Amino acid sequence: MDEDGPQEVASELEGRQLGGWGLLQIAGCIGLTVYSVWAFVLMPGFRKVPLKLQVPYMPASAKQVNNVMTLLKGRSGKMVDLGSGDGRIVLAAAQRGFCPAVGYELHPWLVRLSYFYAWRSGYHRRVSYLREDLWKVKLQDCGNISIFLAPSVLALLETKMLAELPDDARVVAGRFPLPTWVPSDIIGEGTDRAWAYDLRDIRHAVQTKKVGTEV
Repeated sequence: MDEDGPQEVASELEGRQLGGWGLLQIAGCIGLTVYSVWAFVLMPGFRKVPLKLQVPYMPASAKQVNNVMTLLKGRSGKMVDLGSGDGRIVLAAAQRGFCPAVGYELHPWLVRLSYFYAWRSGYHRRVSYLREDLWKVKLQDCGNISIFLAPSVLALLETKMLAELPDDARVVAGRFPLPTWVPSDIIGEGTDRAWAYDLRDIRHAVQTKKVGTEV
């Protein structure tokens, strides 16, 4: 007996109604597929990431991206996303005229995914996604920074940015605020909230506090 081909099987399924057991089988297959992708594709990459940078990957929502762009409205020049994930914030920055627009991400699969999204949008030649440890990234020429990182990383990052960023730089943090810096602007609510920090104001506040403690 000849085996049924794909078309015959599909035709047969169209004439049937899936029962509860069938739905459970489909759900089980989907769950197994998702787990397999995580276990064999994504997880090995995360194991290579230094422990202090192992932040659960959560893509920015459309609202979060819009809030970041709102806080950077009217600005131009280089835009950098530290821990760029799937690259959507960098892509949005390029679409709004920031040049260059650069994302730094350690996970190789997320870098590839970022380029896929950029290619699909027709902006793959206007963005750069680099697989590099953010602690090794030089920030002296970065005027616009976005960060969506865990609180455990932010305190150390404050020190790095304070030492390297130019006075006219603006930093936008999403999901979690920087621990000791006072924001210039805040937008959004809940998990969509974003905080903007102007380096000139931050340095002035740090210097004022330093002088106050010396008196």
